[in-house]
Amino acid sequence: MRQLTALGICAGSLLGLALSGSAAAQQALKLAHVYETEHPMHTAALEAAQSMKECTGGEITIEVYPASQLGKETALNEQIRFGGVDIVFTGQNFAAGAYPALAIGAAPYIFKDRDQALRYRTSDVFKELWQGWQEATGQHILSAAYFGAFNVSSNDPIVTPEDMQGMKVRVPDAPLYMAFPEAVGANPTPVAFAEVYLALQQGVVSASVNPLPVTYAKKFYEVQDYVALTNHLIEYVLWVVGDHVWSGFSEAQQGCLQETADRFGEQASALVVEQEDSLRDEMTAAGMIEFTDPDVDAFIKATEEARQRLVGELEVPEGVVERIKNL
Repeated sequence: MRQLTALGICAGSLLGLALSGSAAAQQALKLAHVYETEHPMHTAALEAAQSMKECTGGEITIEVYPASQLGKETALNEQIRFGGVDIVFTGQNFAAGAYPALAIGAAPYIFKDRDQALRYRTSDVFKELWQGWQEATGQHILSAAYFGAFNVSSNDPIVTPEDMQGMKVRVPDAPLYMAFPEAVGANPTPVAFAEVYLALQQGVVSASVNPLPVTYAKKFYEVQDYVALTNHLIEYVLWVVGDHVWSGFSEAQQGCLQETADRFGEQASALVVEQEDSLRDEMTAAGMIEFTDPDVDAFIKATEEARQRLVGELEVPEGVVERIKNL
């Protein structure tokens, strides 16, 4: 009887260990970003979370925290290094604080059109810059999504660079964003993404630079009268996973996460392109905001010196700019 009891205890202990081991194998990753729930980046993030769950048979899930719930973008870039979050979406300009050359894709008018910018998203030259960033930080960029072409929303119409003289323009809190407004004589003013609406509403700034999908999702049309389609800067959202996650994954788990990140990049990019192609007509028809078609050639000329200067300031490896031009 004692032997049977002992065997029962032993069997129960083994079952308990098996169950606890199964529970321990399940892992929920925290993915944080600063975008509103209406933005394509969040839509694609939710799809990515489902993809990861399916690929791993539920072993690994992703919990998505939008709209700066876990911190502003600068803070998220810090947290990923210390394991406070597992995955972050960050712009190339924010990430470039650790490796400046990564930001060259955001130099004013470095791309001749959107098709070229979309080719850059998955190009070898961009991925080589990711590798340089990875060596500098120890973290991992798995994919990039096209975030869109930046335009200028404002209280007054903008057609030429001279129209922006002295204008107080909100820019994201990263140095490269200042190159365009400085080149045309405006006053760039860093404001955190979550605070832009209030800054525009209160007159802290009188203009803001954003892709059209952001102007729409954040409802900046409620506090601005015009959008000038300058298309002066291209931004990408990078899928960054912390090394504390990546190095602990098996090869199969890494494969699932890479596949998930790739799907995010493709879907988010497609959604942004769709919005860029439709929002002008939609917003005009609804009387949300008035659009102007600026003299882009004049803006390109006004920013030429800034483009050339940035190549040196960002310590861009030799041949990178030429390779971008040839995409």
